[in-house]
Amino acid sequence: MEEDLFKQQMRAFDRWKAELIQVIQDYHHWLESHGKGTAEINVRLFDVIESLKSDHLTVAFVAEFSRGKTELINAIFFADYKRRLLPSEAGRTTMCPTELFYDHDSDQAYIRLLPIETRLQETSISELKKDVAQWKNINLDVNSPDQMVNALKEVVTTKIVPMQDAIDLGLYTEEPPRRRRTDNPPPEEIEIPQWRHAMISFPHPLLQQGLAILDTPGLNALGTEPELTYNMLPNAHAVVFILAADTGVTRSDLDVWEHYIKEYRSSDEKGLVAALNKIDTLWDEMKSDDEVRKSIEVQRQEAANSLGIDASSVFPVSAQKALLAKTKEDPELLENSRLMDLERYLANEIIPSKQGLIRDNVVSEIGNLIRNDRNSVTMQFKQLKSQLEDLKSASGKNTTLIQHLMRKAREKQAAYNDNMEYFQSSRRTLNQHAKLLLNELSLKKFDAVASAARKKMTDSWTTGGLKSGMMTLFNGIRETMQVSTRHADETHQQIVNIYQKFEKENELQALDPKPFSTEKYDKEMQKLYEQAEDFRNSPVTTMTEQGFVVKKFFISLVSHARDIFFQANQEAETWFKDIMIPLAKHVTEHKQLLEQHMETLYKINESKDSIATKSAELEAKCRKLAEQHVTLDSMYEKLQNPIGSPTDEEESKQAASG
Repeated sequence: MEEDLFKQQMRAFDRWKAELIQVIQDYHHWLESHGKGTAEINVRLFDVIESLKSDHLTVAFVAEFSRGKTELINAIFFADYKRRLLPSEAGRTTMCPTELFYDHDSDQAYIRLLPIETRLQETSISELKKDVAQWKNINLDVNSPDQMVNALKEVVTTKIVPMQDAIDLGLYTEEPPRRRRTDNPPPEEIEIPQWRHAMISFPHPLLQQGLAILDTPGLNALGTEPELTYNMLPNAHAVVFILAADTGVTRSDLDVWEHYIKEYRSSDEKGLVAALNKIDTLWDEMKSDDEVRKSIEVQRQEAANSLGIDASSVFPVSAQKALLAKTKEDPELLENSRLMDLERYLANEIIPSKQGLIRDNVVSEIGNLIRNDRNSVTMQFKQLKSQLEDLKSASGKNTTLIQHLMRKAREKQAAYNDNMEYFQSSRRTLNQHAKLLLNELSLKKFDAVASAARKKMTDSWTTGGLKSGMMTLFNGIRETMQVSTRHADETHQQIVNIYQKFEKENELQALDPKPFSTEKYDKEMQKLYEQAEDFRNSPVTTMTEQGFVVKKFFISLVSHARDIFFQANQEAETWFKDIMIPLAKHVTEHKQLLEQHMETLYKINESKDSIATKSAELEAKCRKLAEQHVTLDSMYEKLQNPIGSPTDEEESKQAASG
């Protein structure tokens, strides 16, 4: 049976990332071979390579219970195991959010389970991921399918606890919508998930190539773990919301959609789709194929109308029949399951979108370095050409012209020395500006703002307390960002002045130092604030007034905001380190060229070398610089290469064999 398009595209995507890594490694080799490498640049290149190797394309699957979510994951990604890798049989539904990926750092298969009791800690899941000691670890034997299946069943385990424990953990309340009001008293004990979160590292080819899957339970988990709602789901590259054809769009489905998905994916509608699962329940041998198709289309349109999206974003599927078809290699059944339509969407829309994000980041990071080196090579080439023309003009003439050229070279050296004093003085001033900027964006500053917000909420974990804490937090963040922007603008203007002075007085090629902007972080913080407001005003929060959920939300909110702040600080620090590198390199190379030119003129004047000999040397250097320019051009073009077609590899093999 033909290989799935999604797998083909993921393999092409993985090859494309490998090609990017090769370009970066080639660039590093070029720097080292020409004596242009520095410790800072080497670290940056290493970081980018490691980031590409560990980068994930995350697809999140969200549904209420019994919608066939885990079965759909098995059908799309793991059918080649000829069995259900993830537990999805009746009564074994996902109980805690589960992440599937491959851990390249540890290079091993495992399950890590976070005990449900960690909900009592004032620590976010993202922070707990850094503390391996808090997780239960189960090694997976990839050579034993039975061991893997049994181990994976641990994810869905539950336990019975006293009612008060469930209340303390924020997993039970008598208020709606958690539990309907009845005349019966609440039970003394209750069944709860044993685990709060699961991380599964597994050496499946798709996962090794960078796919990550987020499998989330329904309304209860999304409501009690706000970090899922405004952090994990928005950061996923695609969200697949699963409905069931045998139930239609229920009230709880709409609650999940409206309050936990749609609002948080508004900026990227392209990555949000619905899967109408279990269409096999509509198959009827008493109806014609055309009647069945019409019945499915009616369900599809009704689901689209209920969710308020276009019908083209709803994919009717039968996960169970698709898994069976792939297992038995039955192409007709696979076609009837209509799973390939959803797979084509993921392959043709989500993967290229993710590739665009990577390319933008890598071209910005590495492309700028290559362009700066290419500009530097261009400048050296022009200066050597100018020196070569001076020498050729002096050929066969008296020493007076040589001495005149020497005076011109000394004047350039003197101007260079004057500019170096200005350069060093300016760097000291820039360092002071940078210190102010980094202090404003420091985690110490953020923690002080967060501490003030938390203090306002200490005695009042209610929606009112949340509002007060949110205002304190975001007002403090806005003020800090405004001050940071002012420092960044002042620093950038001074840098522009320095560049313009050197470009004018040292005949350097025009350089355009990029500014640092907090705009994207302002937008992220504003989006976070709006999400927090939506949560505070949501019917779930308003009706429950559950202090535990509000408290957990605020803790997660602060953690996410802190991450944004840290990213801003890191970018500002990198920006400042990088902003002077092109000019510093130009200045150093300009000095070397002046010294070499002066030495050449001195030797000629002393009759130690002939003009012809020195001209030949300069011509050889110009040829080498031209070759370097071609090499750097080739590297930069390769950074822009589009992702390979899934058939490229097959066509290459056919061409080779032919």
